[in-house]
Amino acid sequence: MVEYLVNSCGFSPSEAAKFSKPLAHLRSTEKPDAVINFMRSQGFDGAGIRKVISGDPRYLCCNVEKNLTPKFRFLRDLGLSESDIADAILKNDVILRLDVHRSLVPKLEMWESILGSRELVLKHLKKTRWFFFSSVEKTLHPNLKFLRDECGIPEERVSVVLRSYPQLISQKPESLRALVARANELGMPRQSRMFVRTLNALHNVSQERFEAKVELMRSFGWSESEFSSVVRKVPTFSCMSLDMMRRKMKFFINVVGYTPSFIASQPTILLYSLQKRVIPRFRVTEMLKSKGLWTGQGKFTCILTFSDTKFMEKFVLPHKENVPELLDILRVAGTWKGNDTLHLASEDEEGLS
Repeated sequence: MVEYLVNSCGFSPSEAAKFSKPLAHLRSTEKPDAVINFMRSQGFDGAGIRKVISGDPRYLCCNVEKNLTPKFRFLRDLGLSESDIADAILKNDVILRLDVHRSLVPKLEMWESILGSRELVLKHLKKTRWFFFSSVEKTLHPNLKFLRDECGIPEERVSVVLRSYPQLISQKPESLRALVARANELGMPRQSRMFVRTLNALHNVSQERFEAKVELMRSFGWSESEFSSVVRKVPTFSCMSLDMMRRKMKFFINVVGYTPSFIASQPTILLYSLQKRVIPRFRVTEMLKSKGLWTGQGKFTCILTFSDTKFMEKFVLPHKENVPELLDILRVAGTWKGNDTLHLASEDEEGLS
């Protein structure tokens, strides 16, 4: 089997030795040959086949007609193309283990009722890892019931968040309860529309990582209550990397001149891209001030909220002939493409973790 996995699938000898163990009982390559040939006929390349087998080598023991063909037919009947099916299985190889009628259909119906459309279900199926992994009876139903009955959160509100982040209810029920406890510690009211978004943000940040971020912001002068207040207002702040938090705080304090408390009162400014929005806009306004072309009466926090078009019209285009340096600032930041439009990032895309 080691030799077979090397020659037929392209595994390295060490990988083949590892993945061959569950296949030691095979006395011929008839079934593995059939599985590999079937996968190739369905559009899987060598890398895709290796990924599926490494997920569970026992797939090579499947009966193609009884075990695999019905799953591919089910996905085709949903309207997925050959490449879509490959994407869905590479993200959710558990599909190959599940019975179509006893498991796949109930999961499809459950997610369709939660997300509101089959299109969204298929979108996540192709893009979200382990989307079909969680049990309807043991995980999805209990989590929805917990959020609705014990937390008092309307299903419509949960559905809005799940359309983007279905993994929130795909976790173990005890893990979801732990997240709710963490949100309670932050003082986030359960009736708040931000409660479910806070749960999702905390889902992406371990308790240890969260505490490290509390300590970092304490070193800048924030109290623990200020940190909690910021997370309640903008939950995604807690997902920002430590390095990006540090860089943004240093810029706003040391360069812009804001106090830590002021930043805590205006937390949305921490979500903007430092390199693509905050720094270039600050340099543009400082350049205009130095040349006496702007009084500086407008608050920089408001300037950060301007749309790209409004910022160009108000601060750049009227002065581009007399102060060509403005376009140089934007060009260096990579936010000006040689015409009169800006391409700025409104959300932080420089290091979430």
